[in-house]
Amino acid sequence: MLPRGASSMPPPPNPATYFPPPRVTLPSGLEILRTYSGAVIFLEILFGTIVWILVASTHVPLPLLQGWVMFVAVTAWFLSIVFLCVFLFGYANRIAVNWNQTDFLFHGATFVFYFGAFLLQAATTSLHHFPRKFNSTTQEKILADHEYNISIAASV
Repeated sequence: MLPRGASSMPPPPNPATYFPPPRVTLPSGLEILRTYSGAVIFLEILFGTIVWILVASTHVPLPLLQGWVMFVAVTAWFLSIVFLCVFLFGYANRIAVNWNQTDFLFHGATFVFYFGAFLLQAATTSLHHFPRKFNSTTQEKILADHEYNISIAASV
């Protein structure tokens, strides 16, 4: 039997709900390289380095377009290394951030910037057959054949 004034109903829930801090489901240390996120970060660093080298090794016919491509490649490369180091050295456990959402946003933003850089590099590559006129007797292509091949590789 219940004491006087008591009911069998549970008390109403507290309106000030407690939300626990976000859990980090991505591992720290070298284990991060065994996850999809770690593999994508590693590939971003690898391909960012390759794009950086390929664009830097060609003649730059359109500095505005290829300048943005270089900016994206260098910035994404640097930020990918910093993001990977956060997990490699265990800083993710010390910083109270939703790392799953941060990881998703980081890879999404990197994809958008790399896709834009791809479009600009492909546009530059597609102009290779147009002549660059120095005077009425001399004509030279915007990109030489060797630079055209390097620019295709950088686009891919």
